[in-house]
Amino acid sequence: MPAPGASMTHPRRSAGPLVVALAALLLPVFAHAADLRVGYVNSTLIFEQFQDARDAQQRFDRQVQGWRDEAGEKENLVKKLRAESRDQSPILSAVKRQEKEEELQRAVSDYERFIQDVWGPGGRAAQENENATNQVVATIRTAVEKVAADKGLTLVLDSASGFIIYADRSMDLTSEVLQELQLRSTTSPTNH
Repeated sequence: MPAPGASMTHPRRSAGPLVVALAALLLPVFAHAADLRVGYVNSTLIFEQFQDARDAQQRFDRQVQGWRDEAGEKENLVKKLRAESRDQSPILSAVKRQEKEEELQRAVSDYERFIQDVWGPGGRAAQENENATNQVVATIRTAVEKVAADKGLTLVLDSASGFIIYADRSMDLTSEVLQELQLRSTTSPTNH
């Protein structure tokens, strides 16, 4: 007699073979997880203390200031031409008024094009920032990989990302990565 709720067409089966198969599949994952050696770094601190990163940021900031200055000059020209057009319009001939208006429109277009070329999506500011960042990140990544390999780690996390809720401070590699970066910086033939 079948148990209450059991179907006559689907007799009860033992879960034994399924459990054994599942355990066989997961055993390597659990065994590998037991060998997992983890460390972490604070990328914000590295970027603040790594001289090459600070130098790259300063170069980028100077470049941005140059673009701001150039944009300011273009904006001032637009303001000047607008004021001239407004103030002189009543006394100018139709031809001269048209010339002033066309000059103003060229200045406005030049200003807007410049802003878009520099600060628009994929503009020069984004490209320059990415170039500078990529070089620094590649250098930092190499140092992190070296420190991790020296310590036999299989995973290094970034505490600045906010994904680490708690970690033993002995797992923090930030100072060792900074030392490796300093070592690389002082032995590099092209010191900045």
